[in-house]
Amino acid sequence: MEEKVTDNKWLAVVNPNAGVKKCKKDWQKINALLKKYEIDFEPHFTDQRGHAIKITKEYLAKGYRKIISIGGDGTLNEVVNGIFWQKCVNPTDITIGVISVGTGNDWGRTFGIPTDYEKSIKLLKKEDTFIQDAGMVSFANGPGTNLRYFINMVGLGFDGLVAQKTNADKDMGRGNVMVYFKNIFMSLFAFHSVPTRIVIDGTEANHHLFSMGVAIGKYNGGGMKQAPDAIPDDGLFNLTLIKDMSKWSVIANVNRLYNGTIGKHKKVEMLQGRQIIIEPKTPVLMEADGESLGRSPFTFNIIPKSLRVVINKEKFLKQPPSKHQ
Repeated sequence: MEEKVTDNKWLAVVNPNAGVKKCKKDWQKINALLKKYEIDFEPHFTDQRGHAIKITKEYLAKGYRKIISIGGDGTLNEVVNGIFWQKCVNPTDITIGVISVGTGNDWGRTFGIPTDYEKSIKLLKKEDTFIQDAGMVSFANGPGTNLRYFINMVGLGFDGLVAQKTNADKDMGRGNVMVYFKNIFMSLFAFHSVPTRIVIDGTEANHHLFSMGVAIGKYNGGGMKQAPDAIPDDGLFNLTLIKDMSKWSVIANVNRLYNGTIGKHKKVEMLQGRQIIIEPKTPVLMEADGESLGRSPFTFNIIPKSLRVVINKEKFLKQPPSKHQ
């Protein structure tokens, strides 16, 4: 007879390959801490890309309403897609907690989620939640069009190429800060700005663009503050456009991405909108929450206040407002 799922039981979706197999190495420690804090959970391990989507859909159908994503931003992205693709429960009736084991952990930076396992498990125990926006993007992938949901940020153009190279390195067991910066440097000489048509809530503009970020959260790329003014429940995307900037200017201004002043650069424009259409003249790559997915053209739609997530209430609510101007 199948065990009845209680309201307090968590489904733990565990990606053993997260953090270049760090999750596999640390699983016994994480498992012991979950038990120490009397978290009632059932673990299920992913074995390939996309598996967390399937696990999430399957166990929501079995009655689970609380999910811990144990892995990186890509694992969390798959859990979120599983939640939106299933049809048996409203997404806001599901609670998502995160134990970060990846190399980026950018979603958690906005919400003050620590990378320390014990501290993040204490947050699961407290279960302070926040209902954030989500985004949906349609994109080309081969002959057709695909849809993907995301909860942090999508990077296009230069960012998409860097992510593709970095994810290929991760698949080969190579993944650290030095590998990421190597891929930034290599991509600088491989990518060129592209004439791009952008439509934001019906208003059209045309630019030569080097990089584009469509954001709900503030961070991407392992701590780059590419959308410093993003508010994750305001019903708006924050769009960061980096225009035709020279390779050396990009290198000289990397610090602006980390300290949140990128919007002060004369070749950077920051906009907001609920629906964003991006049509580069030549195809560019996309990454969503760190996952390399497909090519242009892209259409983004905001889904306001659609996901309930466990946050670090003290740190998140104390964050000062950030204005780049």
